[in-house]
Amino acid sequence: MNILMVSSETVPFSKSGGLADVVGALSSQLVKLGHTVKVFMPMYGSIDQKGFRQECSYKVDMLEGRQTVTLLSKVVSGVTYLGLCHDLFTSRKGIYGDTSFAPYPDNLLRFSLMCKAAVAYARKDRSDILHAHDWTAGLAVYLAKAEGLKCATVMTIHNLAYMGDFARYDALLAKFTPTLQMLSGEGMNLRFNMLKTGLAYADRITTVSPTYAREIQGAEQGCGLDWLLRQRNDVLSGVINGIDTNEWNPARDRFFSQHFSAKDISGKKALKAEVQRRFSLKVDADVPLIAMISRLAEQKGFGPLLEGDYSALERIVSDGRCQFLIIGTGDRRYEDKLKAIAARHDNISVNIVFSQALSHLVEGGADFFLMPSKYEPCGLNQMYSLRYGTLPIAHRTGGLADTIDDVSSLDGKGDGFLFDNVYSDEIVQAVDRAIAFYQDKPAMEKAVRNAMRKDFSWKRSAQQYESIYEKALGGNHS
Repeated sequence: MNILMVSSETVPFSKSGGLADVVGALSSQLVKLGHTVKVFMPMYGSIDQKGFRQECSYKVDMLEGRQTVTLLSKVVSGVTYLGLCHDLFTSRKGIYGDTSFAPYPDNLLRFSLMCKAAVAYARKDRSDILHAHDWTAGLAVYLAKAEGLKCATVMTIHNLAYMGDFARYDALLAKFTPTLQMLSGEGMNLRFNMLKTGLAYADRITTVSPTYAREIQGAEQGCGLDWLLRQRNDVLSGVINGIDTNEWNPARDRFFSQHFSAKDISGKKALKAEVQRRFSLKVDADVPLIAMISRLAEQKGFGPLLEGDYSALERIVSDGRCQFLIIGTGDRRYEDKLKAIAARHDNISVNIVFSQALSHLVEGGADFFLMPSKYEPCGLNQMYSLRYGTLPIAHRTGGLADTIDDVSSLDGKGDGFLFDNVYSDEIVQAVDRAIAFYQDKPAMEKAVRNAMRKDFSWKRSAQQYESIYEKALGGNHS
Protein backbone atom coordinates (compact mmCIF):
# COMPACT_ATOMS: atom_id res chain seq x y z
CA MET A 1 0.00 0.00 0.00
CA ASN A 2 1.00 3.60 -0.61
CA ILE A 3 0.28 5.33 2.72
CA LEU A 4 0.34 9.09 3.41
CA MET A 5 0.44 10.06 7.09
CA VAL A 6 -0.70 13.62 7.84
CA SER A 7 0.47 14.97 11.18
CA SER A 8 1.37 18.28 12.82
CA GLU A 9 4.34 16.62 14.53
CA THR A 10 6.55 13.56 14.11
CA VAL A 11 9.86 12.31 15.41
CA PRO A 12 12.64 12.77 14.49
CA PHE A 13 11.79 16.34 13.44
CA SER A 14 9.18 17.88 15.74
CA LYS A 15 7.59 16.85 19.01
CA SER A 16 5.35 18.20 21.75
CA GLY A 17 4.00 14.86 22.99
CA GLY A 18 3.28 11.19 22.32
CA LEU A 19 1.61 11.87 18.95
CA ALA A 20 5.05 12.52 17.40
CA ASP A 21 6.43 9.23 18.74
CA VAL A 22 3.48 7.25 17.39
CA VAL A 23 3.65 8.70 13.87
CA GLY A 24 7.40 8.13 13.54
CA ALA A 25 7.43 4.62 15.02
CA LEU A 26 4.30 3.37 13.23
CA SER A 27 5.55 4.68 9.88
CA SER A 28 8.94 2.97 10.11
CA GLN A 29 7.32 -0.31 11.19
CA LEU A 30 4.87 -0.21 8.25
CA VAL A 31 7.86 0.20 5.91
CA LYS A 32 9.35 -2.97 7.44
CA LEU A 33 6.08 -4.72 6.59
CA GLY A 34 6.59 -3.82 2.93
CA HIS A 35 4.51 -0.65 2.51
CA THR A 36 5.47 2.72 1.02
CA VAL A 37 5.02 5.36 3.73
CA LYS A 38 5.29 9.14 3.49
CA VAL A 39 4.73 11.52 6.39
CA PHE A 40 3.34 14.94 5.48
CA MET A 41 4.39 17.44 8.16
CA PRO A 42 4.84 21.21 8.57
CA MET A 43 8.43 22.45 8.30
CA TYR A 44 8.67 24.56 11.45
CA GLY A 45 11.45 27.10 11.93
CA SER A 46 12.93 24.84 14.63
CA ILE A 47 13.60 21.99 12.14
CA ASP A 48 17.10 21.72 10.68
CA GLN A 49 16.70 21.54 6.89
CA LYS A 50 20.09 19.88 6.41
CA GLY A 51 19.77 16.70 4.33
CA PHE A 52 16.36 17.64 2.87
CA ARG A 53 16.01 18.06 -0.87
CA GLN A 54 13.39 20.06 -2.76
CA GLU A 55 10.55 17.82 -3.92
CA CYS A 56 8.08 20.19 -5.62
CA SER A 57 6.15 23.47 -5.37
CA TYR A 58 2.45 24.04 -6.02
CA LYS A 59 -0.40 26.41 -5.14
CA VAL A 60 -3.15 26.07 -2.53
CA ASP A 61 -6.37 28.12 -2.53
CA MET A 62 -6.98 30.25 0.57
CA LEU A 63 -9.17 33.35 1.05
CA GLU A 64 -6.18 35.66 0.71
CA GLY A 65 -5.43 34.12 -2.67
CA ARG A 66 -3.45 31.21 -4.02
CA GLN A 67 -0.60 30.37 -1.67
CA THR A 68 2.62 28.84 -2.98
CA VAL A 69 3.90 25.96 -0.87
CA THR A 70 7.13 24.02 -1.29
CA LEU A 71 7.75 20.45 -0.19
CA LEU A 72 11.16 19.28 0.99
CA SER A 73 11.85 15.57 1.42
CA LYS A 74 14.19 13.40 3.45
CA VAL A 75 14.24 9.61 3.91
CA VAL A 76 14.80 8.26 7.44
CA SER A 77 14.53 4.52 8.22
CA GLY A 78 12.79 3.96 4.87
CA VAL A 79 10.12 6.60 5.56
CA THR A 80 9.91 9.66 3.29
CA TYR A 81 9.27 12.78 5.37
CA LEU A 82 7.67 15.60 3.38
CA GLY A 83 8.25 19.01 4.97
CA LEU A 84 5.67 21.67 4.07
CA CYS A 85 7.34 25.06 3.68
CA HIS A 86 5.24 28.21 4.06
CA ASP A 87 5.70 31.32 6.21
CA LEU A 88 2.90 30.17 8.53
CA PHE A 89 5.29 27.39 9.66
CA THR A 90 8.86 28.22 8.66
CA SER A 91 8.80 31.68 10.27
CA ARG A 92 7.83 30.24 13.70
CA LYS A 93 9.72 27.93 16.04
CA GLY A 94 6.63 26.60 17.85
CA ILE A 95 4.28 23.85 16.72
CA TYR A 96 1.00 25.15 18.18
CA GLY A 97 2.25 28.29 19.89
CA ASP A 98 5.37 29.94 21.27
CA THR A 99 4.54 28.15 24.53
CA SER A 100 2.08 25.36 25.38
CA PHE A 101 -0.08 27.96 27.19
CA ALA A 102 -0.36 30.43 24.31
CA PRO A 103 -1.56 28.89 21.02
CA TYR A 104 -1.16 30.91 17.84
CA PRO A 105 -4.45 32.74 17.05
CA ASP A 106 -4.29 31.64 13.40
CA ASN A 107 -3.92 27.89 14.03
CA LEU A 108 -7.09 27.14 12.04
CA LEU A 109 -5.56 28.89 9.04
CA ARG A 110 -2.18 27.16 9.53
CA PHE A 111 -3.50 23.63 9.78
CA SER A 112 -6.15 24.15 7.10
CA LEU A 113 -3.28 25.04 4.79
CA MET A 114 -1.49 21.85 5.86
CA CYS A 115 -4.60 19.75 5.14
CA LYS A 116 -5.26 21.35 1.75
CA ALA A 117 -1.61 20.90 0.74
CA ALA A 118 -1.61 17.27 1.94
CA VAL A 119 -4.73 16.38 -0.06
CA ALA A 120 -3.29 18.01 -3.19
CA TYR A 121 -0.16 15.89 -2.73
CA ALA A 122 -2.18 12.71 -2.11
CA ARG A 123 -3.98 13.24 -5.43
CA LYS A 124 -0.67 13.71 -7.28
CA ASP A 125 0.97 10.75 -5.50
CA ARG A 126 -2.08 8.45 -5.90
CA SER A 127 -2.03 7.50 -2.23
CA ASP A 128 -4.05 4.39 -1.28
CA ILE A 129 -4.47 5.49 2.34
CA LEU A 130 -4.61 8.97 3.84
CA HIS A 131 -4.06 8.51 7.58
CA ALA A 132 -4.88 11.70 9.52
CA HIS A 133 -3.66 12.12 13.11
CA ASP A 134 -5.55 14.24 15.66
CA TRP A 135 -7.46 17.47 15.19
CA THR A 136 -4.88 19.32 13.09
CA ALA A 137 -5.33 16.79 10.26
CA GLY A 138 -9.13 16.37 10.53
CA LEU A 139 -9.95 18.65 7.59
CA ALA A 140 -7.78 16.51 5.25
CA VAL A 141 -10.25 13.63 5.67
CA TYR A 142 -13.19 15.80 4.56
CA LEU A 143 -11.26 17.36 1.65
CA ALA A 144 -10.19 13.95 0.35
CA LYS A 145 -13.87 12.97 0.20
CA ALA A 146 -15.16 16.29 -1.13
CA GLU A 147 -12.56 16.39 -3.91
CA GLY A 148 -13.23 12.80 -4.99
CA LEU A 149 -9.84 11.27 -4.19
CA LYS A 150 -9.68 7.53 -4.70
CA CYS A 151 -7.80 6.93 -1.43
CA ALA A 152 -9.40 5.54 1.72
CA THR A 153 -9.21 7.69 4.87
CA VAL A 154 -8.33 6.74 8.46
CA MET A 155 -8.67 9.19 11.37
CA THR A 156 -6.79 8.51 14.62
CA ILE A 157 -7.79 10.11 17.94
CA HIS A 158 -4.77 10.37 20.22
CA ASN A 159 -6.65 12.37 22.87
CA LEU A 160 -10.30 13.32 22.32
CA ALA A 161 -10.02 16.28 24.72
CA TYR A 162 -8.04 18.21 22.09
CA MET A 163 -10.47 19.00 19.25
CA GLY A 164 -9.37 22.10 17.37
CA ASP A 165 -12.46 24.16 18.14
CA PHE A 166 -12.69 27.57 16.39
CA ALA A 167 -15.19 30.32 15.55
CA ARG A 168 -17.04 29.04 12.48
CA TYR A 169 -16.38 32.21 10.50
CA ASP A 170 -12.64 31.57 10.75
CA ALA A 171 -13.15 28.66 8.36
CA LEU A 172 -13.84 31.17 5.61
CA LEU A 173 -10.19 32.28 5.83
CA ALA A 174 -9.26 28.83 4.56
CA LYS A 175 -11.77 29.27 1.74
CA PHE A 176 -14.32 26.61 2.61
CA THR A 177 -17.79 26.69 4.15
CA PRO A 178 -18.35 24.26 7.03
CA THR A 179 -21.23 21.78 6.79
CA LEU A 180 -23.38 21.04 9.84
CA GLN A 181 -21.38 17.84 10.39
CA MET A 182 -18.29 19.98 11.04
CA LEU A 183 -19.89 22.17 13.71
CA SER A 184 -20.24 21.73 17.47
CA GLY A 185 -22.51 23.58 19.87
CA GLU A 186 -25.95 25.09 19.31
CA GLY A 187 -27.51 28.24 17.90
CA MET A 188 -25.27 31.28 18.10
CA ASN A 189 -22.62 29.14 19.81
CA LEU A 190 -21.97 26.91 16.79
CA ARG A 191 -18.23 26.48 16.30
CA PHE A 192 -16.09 24.78 13.67
CA ASN A 193 -14.57 21.58 15.09
CA MET A 194 -11.63 20.11 13.15
CA LEU A 195 -11.56 16.77 14.96
CA LYS A 196 -15.31 16.27 14.56
CA THR A 197 -14.86 16.96 10.83
CA GLY A 198 -12.42 14.08 10.53
CA LEU A 199 -14.59 11.75 12.63
CA ALA A 200 -17.71 12.50 10.58
CA TYR A 201 -16.13 11.75 7.20
CA ALA A 202 -13.42 9.11 7.79
CA ASP A 203 -13.79 5.61 6.34
CA ARG A 204 -12.25 4.20 9.54
CA ILE A 205 -11.64 5.73 12.98
CA THR A 206 -9.01 4.47 15.38
CA THR A 207 -7.88 5.43 18.85
CA VAL A 208 -5.00 4.32 21.00
CA SER A 209 -6.55 1.51 23.07
CA PRO A 210 -9.64 -0.74 22.91
CA THR A 211 -10.86 0.41 26.34
CA TYR A 212 -10.50 4.11 25.40
CA ALA A 213 -12.48 3.36 22.22
CA ARG A 214 -15.35 2.20 24.48
CA GLU A 215 -14.93 4.99 27.05
CA ILE A 216 -15.21 7.82 24.51
CA GLN A 217 -18.62 6.50 23.47
CA GLY A 218 -19.91 7.46 26.94
CA ALA A 219 -20.78 10.93 28.24
CA GLU A 220 -18.03 11.02 30.88
CA GLN A 221 -15.11 10.81 28.44
CA GLY A 222 -16.89 11.58 25.16
CA CYS A 223 -16.19 15.34 25.32
CA GLY A 224 -19.59 16.04 23.72
CA LEU A 225 -18.87 13.79 20.71
CA ASP A 226 -19.92 10.49 22.33
CA TRP A 227 -23.14 10.46 20.25
CA LEU A 228 -21.14 10.68 17.00
CA LEU A 229 -18.74 7.94 18.10
CA ARG A 230 -21.64 5.68 19.08
CA GLN A 231 -23.21 6.39 15.70
CA ARG A 232 -19.96 5.39 13.97
CA ASN A 233 -18.88 2.57 16.29
CA ASP A 234 -19.00 0.06 13.43
CA VAL A 235 -15.86 1.72 11.97
CA LEU A 236 -14.22 2.60 15.31
CA SER A 237 -11.45 0.44 16.78
CA GLY A 238 -8.73 0.76 19.40
CA VAL A 239 -5.10 -0.17 18.72
CA ILE A 240 -2.60 -0.05 21.57
CA ASN A 241 0.49 1.99 20.75
CA GLY A 242 3.78 0.15 20.77
CA ILE A 243 6.98 1.27 22.46
CA ASP A 244 10.53 1.44 21.18
CA THR A 245 11.82 -1.91 22.42
CA ASN A 246 15.40 -0.98 21.54
CA GLU A 247 15.29 2.24 23.54
CA TRP A 248 13.48 0.49 26.41
CA ASN A 249 15.45 -2.72 26.83
CA PRO A 250 16.66 -3.69 30.34
CA ALA A 251 19.28 -6.03 28.85
CA ARG A 252 21.00 -3.17 26.98
CA ASP A 253 19.76 0.12 28.48
CA ARG A 254 22.49 2.73 27.94
CA PHE A 255 21.68 4.45 31.24
CA PHE A 256 22.24 1.31 33.36
CA SER A 257 25.34 0.12 35.17
CA GLN A 258 23.59 -3.24 35.77
CA HIS A 259 21.50 -5.06 33.17
CA PHE A 260 18.87 -7.77 33.51
CA SER A 261 16.33 -9.83 31.59
CA ALA A 262 13.32 -12.07 32.22
CA LYS A 263 15.75 -15.02 32.44
CA ASP A 264 18.08 -13.37 34.94
CA ILE A 265 16.59 -10.58 37.05
CA SER A 266 19.47 -10.31 39.55
CA GLY A 267 20.67 -7.08 37.92
CA LYS A 268 17.37 -5.42 38.82
CA LYS A 269 18.11 -5.89 42.54
CA ALA A 270 21.54 -4.29 42.14
CA LEU A 271 19.94 -1.42 40.20
CA LYS A 272 17.40 -0.88 43.00
CA ALA A 273 20.24 -0.40 45.49
CA GLU A 274 21.85 2.11 43.11
CA VAL A 275 18.57 4.06 42.85
CA GLN A 276 18.14 4.06 46.64
CA ARG A 277 21.64 5.50 47.08
CA ARG A 278 21.18 8.02 44.27
CA PHE A 279 18.01 9.44 45.84
CA SER A 280 19.15 9.31 49.48
CA LEU A 281 16.82 6.48 50.45
CA LYS A 282 17.94 3.72 52.81
CA VAL A 283 19.48 0.81 50.86
CA ASP A 284 17.17 -2.04 51.83
CA ALA A 285 16.15 -4.92 49.52
CA ASP A 286 13.27 -5.91 51.82
CA VAL A 287 11.42 -2.58 51.56
CA PRO A 288 9.35 -2.14 48.37
CA LEU A 289 10.25 0.91 46.28
CA ILE A 290 7.26 2.61 44.63
CA ALA A 291 7.90 5.17 41.86
CA MET A 292 6.00 7.81 39.93
CA ILE A 293 7.43 9.53 36.86
CA SER A 294 4.73 11.92 35.73
CA ARG A 295 3.53 15.34 34.78
CA LEU A 296 2.21 16.77 38.06
CA ALA A 297 -1.35 17.40 36.88
CA GLU A 298 -4.97 16.73 37.84
CA GLN A 299 -5.40 14.29 34.93
CA LYS A 300 -2.56 12.16 36.33
CA GLY A 301 -4.43 11.69 39.63
CA PHE A 302 -2.48 14.10 41.83
CA GLY A 303 -5.72 15.63 43.17
CA PRO A 304 -6.94 12.43 44.90
CA LEU A 305 -3.36 11.48 45.80
CA LEU A 306 -2.62 14.77 47.60
CA GLU A 307 -5.98 16.22 48.71
CA GLY A 308 -6.86 16.69 52.40
CA ASP A 309 -4.81 17.33 55.53
CA TYR A 310 -3.88 13.64 55.75
CA SER A 311 -3.54 12.79 52.09
CA ALA A 312 -3.43 9.37 50.44
CA LEU A 313 0.30 9.81 49.81
CA GLU A 314 0.96 10.69 53.46
CA ARG A 315 -0.99 7.61 54.55
CA ILE A 316 1.10 5.45 52.18
CA VAL A 317 4.49 6.63 53.48
CA SER A 318 3.69 7.37 57.15
CA ASP A 319 4.15 3.83 58.52
CA GLY A 320 7.51 3.22 56.82
CA ARG A 321 6.42 0.01 55.05
CA CYS A 322 7.63 1.30 51.67
CA GLN A 323 9.81 3.89 50.00
CA PHE A 324 8.36 6.37 47.52
CA LEU A 325 10.18 8.16 44.68
CA ILE A 326 8.63 10.87 42.50
CA ILE A 327 10.13 12.51 39.40
CA GLY A 328 8.21 15.16 37.48
CA THR A 329 7.28 18.78 36.92
CA GLY A 330 3.95 20.53 36.59
CA ASP A 331 1.34 22.26 38.71
CA ARG A 332 3.02 24.42 41.35
CA ARG A 333 0.51 23.57 44.09
CA TYR A 334 1.27 19.84 43.66
CA GLU A 335 5.02 20.54 43.66
CA ASP A 336 4.68 22.45 46.95
CA LYS A 337 2.53 19.78 48.61
CA LEU A 338 4.93 17.01 47.57
CA LYS A 339 7.91 18.94 48.95
CA ALA A 340 6.06 19.48 52.26
CA ILE A 341 5.34 15.73 52.60
CA ALA A 342 8.96 14.88 51.73
CA ALA A 343 10.17 17.26 54.47
CA ARG A 344 8.21 15.22 57.04
CA HIS A 345 9.27 11.71 55.94
CA ASP A 346 12.70 10.29 55.12
CA ASN A 347 11.28 7.40 53.05
CA ILE A 348 10.04 9.65 50.21
CA SER A 349 12.20 11.42 47.63
CA VAL A 350 10.59 14.20 45.55
CA ASN A 351 12.49 15.43 42.49
CA ILE A 352 11.03 18.35 40.54
CA VAL A 353 12.94 17.60 37.36
CA PHE A 354 12.54 15.96 33.97
CA SER A 355 15.39 13.69 32.90
CA GLN A 356 15.47 10.88 30.38
CA ALA A 357 18.39 9.21 32.15
CA LEU A 358 16.65 9.29 35.54
CA SER A 359 13.41 8.02 33.99
CA HIS A 360 15.19 4.93 32.67
CA LEU A 361 17.10 4.37 35.91
CA VAL A 362 14.00 4.61 38.11
CA GLU A 363 11.86 2.45 35.80
CA GLY A 364 14.56 -0.20 36.08
CA GLY A 365 15.22 0.01 39.81
CA ALA A 366 11.73 0.42 41.29
CA ASP A 367 9.53 -2.49 42.38
CA PHE A 368 6.18 -0.79 41.66
CA PHE A 369 4.99 2.12 39.51
CA LEU A 370 1.92 4.12 40.59
CA MET A 371 -0.40 5.51 37.84
CA PRO A 372 -3.64 6.88 39.35
CA SER A 373 -4.56 8.72 36.11
CA LYS A 374 -8.17 9.89 35.84
CA TYR A 375 -8.08 8.89 32.17
CA GLU A 376 -5.29 7.57 29.97
CA PRO A 377 -6.04 7.03 26.26
CA CYS A 378 -3.06 4.68 25.93
CA GLY A 379 -0.29 5.44 28.40
CA LEU A 380 3.36 4.58 27.89
CA ASN A 381 4.83 4.46 31.40
CA GLN A 382 2.95 1.30 32.32
CA MET A 383 4.45 -0.42 29.25
CA TYR A 384 7.95 0.79 30.11
CA SER A 385 7.37 -0.46 33.67
CA LEU A 386 6.16 -3.89 32.59
CA ARG A 387 9.09 -4.29 30.22
CA TYR A 388 11.42 -3.50 33.13
CA GLY A 389 9.65 -5.83 35.59
CA THR A 390 8.30 -2.92 37.63
CA LEU A 391 4.73 -3.84 38.49
CA PRO A 392 2.16 -1.07 37.80
CA ILE A 393 -0.44 0.01 40.36
CA ALA A 394 -3.00 1.75 38.16
CA HIS A 395 -6.54 2.97 37.61
CA ARG A 396 -8.48 0.55 35.40
CA THR A 397 -8.99 2.96 32.49
CA GLY A 398 -8.03 3.31 28.81
CA GLY A 399 -4.75 1.70 27.83
CA LEU A 400 -3.94 0.90 31.46
CA ALA A 401 -6.84 -1.57 31.56
CA ASP A 402 -5.72 -3.11 28.26
CA THR A 403 -2.05 -3.63 29.09
CA ILE A 404 -2.03 -4.61 32.80
CA ASP A 405 -3.32 -7.94 34.14
CA ASP A 406 -4.21 -7.88 37.83
CA VAL A 407 -2.28 -10.37 39.97
CA SER A 408 -5.58 -11.61 41.37
CA SER A 409 -6.38 -13.28 38.04
CA LEU A 410 -6.81 -17.03 38.37
CA ASP A 411 -4.56 -17.96 35.43
CA GLY A 412 -1.38 -16.91 37.25
CA LYS A 413 -0.39 -14.46 34.50
CA GLY A 414 -0.91 -11.29 36.54
CA ASP A 415 1.63 -8.47 36.45
CA GLY A 416 0.10 -5.49 38.26
CA PHE A 417 -2.60 -4.05 40.50
CA LEU A 418 -5.73 -2.34 39.16
CA PHE A 419 -8.31 -0.25 41.00
CA ASP A 420 -11.70 0.91 39.70
CA ASN A 421 -12.09 4.50 40.92
CA VAL A 422 -9.59 7.32 41.43
CA TYR A 423 -10.52 7.91 45.07
CA SER A 424 -7.97 8.44 47.84
CA ASP A 425 -9.08 5.30 49.70
CA GLU A 426 -8.89 3.10 46.59
CA ILE A 427 -5.37 4.34 45.76
CA VAL A 428 -4.23 3.52 49.32
CA GLN A 429 -5.91 0.09 49.22
CA ALA A 430 -4.24 -0.79 45.90
CA VAL A 431 -0.81 0.26 47.24
CA ASP A 432 -1.43 -1.76 50.43
CA ARG A 433 -2.22 -4.77 48.26
CA ALA A 434 1.06 -4.34 46.37
CA ILE A 435 3.10 -3.94 49.58
CA ALA A 436 1.58 -7.15 51.00
CA PHE A 437 2.21 -8.97 47.68
CA TYR A 438 5.87 -7.93 47.80
CA GLN A 439 6.42 -10.08 50.88
CA ASP A 440 5.58 -13.25 48.88
CA LYS A 441 8.92 -13.52 47.06
CA PRO A 442 8.03 -16.44 44.70
CA ALA A 443 4.76 -14.73 43.63
CA MET A 444 6.55 -11.41 43.17
CA GLU A 445 9.28 -12.99 41.04
CA LYS A 446 6.70 -14.77 38.88
CA ALA A 447 4.76 -11.53 38.32
CA VAL A 448 7.99 -9.71 37.38
CA ARG A 449 8.79 -12.36 34.78
CA ASN A 450 5.19 -12.28 33.47
CA ALA A 451 5.50 -8.52 32.99
CA MET A 452 8.84 -8.70 31.19
CA ARG A 453 7.63 -11.31 28.70
CA LYS A 454 4.81 -9.13 27.32
CA ASP A 455 5.09 -7.97 23.71
CA PHE A 456 4.75 -4.20 23.31
CA SER A 457 6.63 -3.98 20.02
CA TRP A 458 5.36 -1.74 17.22
CA LYS A 459 5.21 -4.74 14.87
CA ARG A 460 2.08 -6.03 16.59
CA SER A 461 0.40 -2.60 16.42
CA ALA A 462 1.43 -2.03 12.79
CA GLN A 463 -0.11 -5.36 11.77
CA GLN A 464 -3.41 -4.24 13.30
CA TYR A 465 -3.23 -0.99 11.32
CA GLU A 466 -2.55 -3.02 8.18
CA SER A 467 -5.83 -4.85 8.75
CA ILE A 468 -7.69 -1.55 9.35
CA TYR A 469 -6.29 -0.10 6.11
CA GLU A 470 -7.48 -3.15 4.20
CA LYS A 471 -10.98 -2.77 5.64
CA ALA A 472 -10.97 0.94 4.80
CA LEU A 473 -9.99 0.18 1.21
CA GLY A 474 -12.65 -2.52 0.99
CA GLY A 475 -15.37 -0.19 2.26
CA ASN A 476 -14.13 2.72 0.17
CA HIS A 477 -14.18 0.81 -3.08
CA SER A 478 -17.29 -1.31 -2.52
